[in-house]
Amino acid sequence: MDCTMHLPEEDLALVEFAQRVVETNGDGEVHTVGAAVRDAQGRMFGGINLYHFTGGPCAELVALGHARAAGARDLTAIVAVGDMGRGVLAPCGRDRQVLLDYHPGIRVLVPVAGGIRSVAITDLLPHAYVWEEQSAASDRAPGSAAMQALHFHPTYLDAVRTGRKTSTVRFRDPVETGPVNMVFELDDEVVLSGVVTQITSKIVAELTEADAIADGFRDLAELQDRLRFHYPDVKSTDDVAVVHFRLGHV
Repeated sequence: MDCTMHLPEEDLALVEFAQRVVETNGDGEVHTVGAAVRDAQGRMFGGINLYHFTGGPCAELVALGHARAAGARDLTAIVAVGDMGRGVLAPCGRDRQVLLDYHPGIRVLVPVAGGIRSVAITDLLPHAYVWEEQSAASDRAPGSAAMQALHFHPTYLDAVRTGRKTSTVRFRDPVETGPVNMVFELDDEVVLSGVVTQITSKIVAELTEADAIADGFRDLAELQDRLRFHYPDVKSTDDVAVVHFRLGHV
């Protein structure tokens, strides 16, 4: 069975983007692998490896840096492609650890028998070591998992702070119930501590006026407009998650 045929168009486009990166910029010596990463808004960012005897960065890490430099924080998928027609390549162990630490919800496109498959990073690195920044680790018990993050457009900061916004609709943006850092992507990042209290799965067409009000909007039409703004490729039949949250600690 050709698994590639079951990939959504956006994943196939990501593979083609990475392939163009390495075909255009590869030299068969120093630059031999291209990578592409996609964010929650559907934007794609490329990278190419830089081989060096001291341990130059892999293409996946360069792509992550490119995305970060462009302001992308919520990354959903990544792929690497080898030069000279080698096709999709699985990430090395170091890349898997970095992806898990920085983007625990990301999916990775990997080669399998019969094609390409999209796999959660947690499945590529089971029983992983969890790295924590010292500033965050001091607030948590030793050995606890890294705090999950929920990223917001900066225009929602006041609505969340004042309690007008107590939910958010997410598309292909995995989140779990429990403690969360709510990150508002201003020039100086603002992080609010919160708790995800409930997650409800719906299709876009099932969203209601009540969902819109809890999300801080005037009505359902405004919610639908903003949903299409954040996720241009979302369709009325797509599954979304209505994530309910509150400020404060558990």
